[in-house]
Amino acid sequence: MTLAERPEPAAAINDVVVEVHASGWVPTELEWPSTWSDRAGRDRAPSIPGHELAGVVAALGYGTTGLSVGQRVFGLADWHRDGSLAEYVAIEARNLAPLPGDVDFTVGASLPISGLTAWQGLFQHGRLQAGQSVLAHGAAGAVGTMVMQLARDAGAYVIGTGRAADREKALEFGAHEFVGLENDALEDVGKVDLVLDVIGGDVQKRSAAMVKAGGTLVSIVGPVEARPADGLAVDFVVEADRGQLGEIVQRVRDGRLRTNIGTTTTLEDAVAAVSSTERSKGKTIVRVRP
Repeated sequence: MTLAERPEPAAAINDVVVEVHASGWVPTELEWPSTWSDRAGRDRAPSIPGHELAGVVAALGYGTTGLSVGQRVFGLADWHRDGSLAEYVAIEARNLAPLPGDVDFTVGASLPISGLTAWQGLFQHGRLQAGQSVLAHGAAGAVGTMVMQLARDAGAYVIGTGRAADREKALEFGAHEFVGLENDALEDVGKVDLVLDVIGGDVQKRSAAMVKAGGTLVSIVGPVEARPADGLAVDFVVEADRGQLGEIVQRVRDGRLRTNIGTTTTLEDAVAAVSSTERSKGKTIVRVRP
């Protein structure tokens, strides 16, 4: 990965060009096939990674409605196009939502993947209701902390899991109780209404047996290997949704939702930051403009 000069992107039909102020980074992105190919499977390297962004609309494509030049926005860039680790990005207007003036660009860029994954996993696919129980794996991660806060805010009982060292952070972000996967017995939790899995493998198989009749196992790590005996199993890829982004950012403004930002760096120093092999302790944000 290198820092390089590229031509400014042009806005296609229904696109906008966004002047990027901050961009979010997901460490597994370089392993995704869509990072290296277009929708027809054709190679598109060298590609610009990054899919979460916050910035200001700089130009509108033909037919674009709902947004205006100079408007603050945030959202989720297309998987198969050049992304947001750049000064400008061309993106479908429908993938963006207005960013209120009292929300910092850094915070805005930390929300799209983590927030939408949690929202869609809990409410769209998991059909979570008040009074139900949620088992949230990877509780201290960027997605897990969103899952726990949104679930607790919705009136659910939240059990977080992770490394023993993550206990305090998980409790701080809303877990009612915590299971350290190295030492604690996961099955001691008992039956739950919803499992939201970001780990897969053996943890997922064990979790499937813990789902109540009529409950749901939701995975974001690919096809579900183990299905609940009397429940549903769902795997999904997060999608941009303007309405959901609006709900998420409003909760940030209300103080009901906190972001989990681990590292903040500049575009000039981004190569070293996103290439780091150290375990991420939250969302990595690249500040493209001061």
